[in-house]
Amino acid sequence: MPTLSREEPPLPREDRRMAESFGIDAQRYDRARPRYPAGLVERILAGNSRADVLDVGCGTGIAARQFQAAGCDVLGVEPDARMADFARAHGVQVEVATFERWQPRGRTFDAVIAAQSWHWVDPVTGTAKAADVLRPGGRLAIFGHVYEPPAEVAEPFAAAYRRIAPDSPLSGQPARRPLALYQEGYARFAAQIRENEQFDDPEQWLFDWQRSYTREQWLELLPTTGGLTQLHPDQQAEILDAVGNAIDSLGGSFTMNYTTLAATAVRTANH
Repeated sequence: MPTLSREEPPLPREDRRMAESFGIDAQRYDRARPRYPAGLVERILAGNSRADVLDVGCGTGIAARQFQAAGCDVLGVEPDARMADFARAHGVQVEVATFERWQPRGRTFDAVIAAQSWHWVDPVTGTAKAADVLRPGGRLAIFGHVYEPPAEVAEPFAAAYRRIAPDSPLSGQPARRPLALYQEGYARFAAQIRENEQFDDPEQWLFDWQRSYTREQWLELLPTTGGLTQLHPDQQAEILDAVGNAIDSLGGSFTMNYTTLAATAVRTANH
């Protein structure tokens, strides 16, 4: 196994700015962001409803509270103090740190989860640390949503974004990206877990589901996404107006097809 650095890897400036932007309105983030499929929670726990769970990059505690509701004891690790404060106010124990710098102090867990957060973690250091704190037979589960509104909503958003924020690295992205691109990303997570050699062979899971959004609900969620959190309020308003008009043309609502992807593996008993 390679020698692993325990130092936090520096994020590129643009990535760090985005990573630190989600706590601007933690209340809205928590209110608008979708929850995770109950089947995913059940499969991670595999019948161990009293599991000790470590939630990496727990944010406002969306996933943490779902695992608490299933009967688990959850500890969150979150670098943004604003998000951590919100999670604590809603019943989640949180320690403020990046996962790379967080100190376990001898604590171990039955599951380490990362919901929409693992792409901010150094994959080599993070996987090694997860292995260190997992009990034999414990599970590492990295998961997140892939969501794509219909073309009638996505394309006006992309056009408005390119017009209003042409210098943003996100403005060059296509309006809609295929699920296969996201699956490739989770395949990379699985490959990185495999390279650690302290886990059984990783698995990739997929959960398909749908949710209907009204104009108001979708315009509530959009400002919590990385593309909009860094824009000036006037820029946000112009983009939201374009998207709102598009939803109005559909009758005021639309159905979103979601896929929740997971890369997951069990800690071996012989390391």
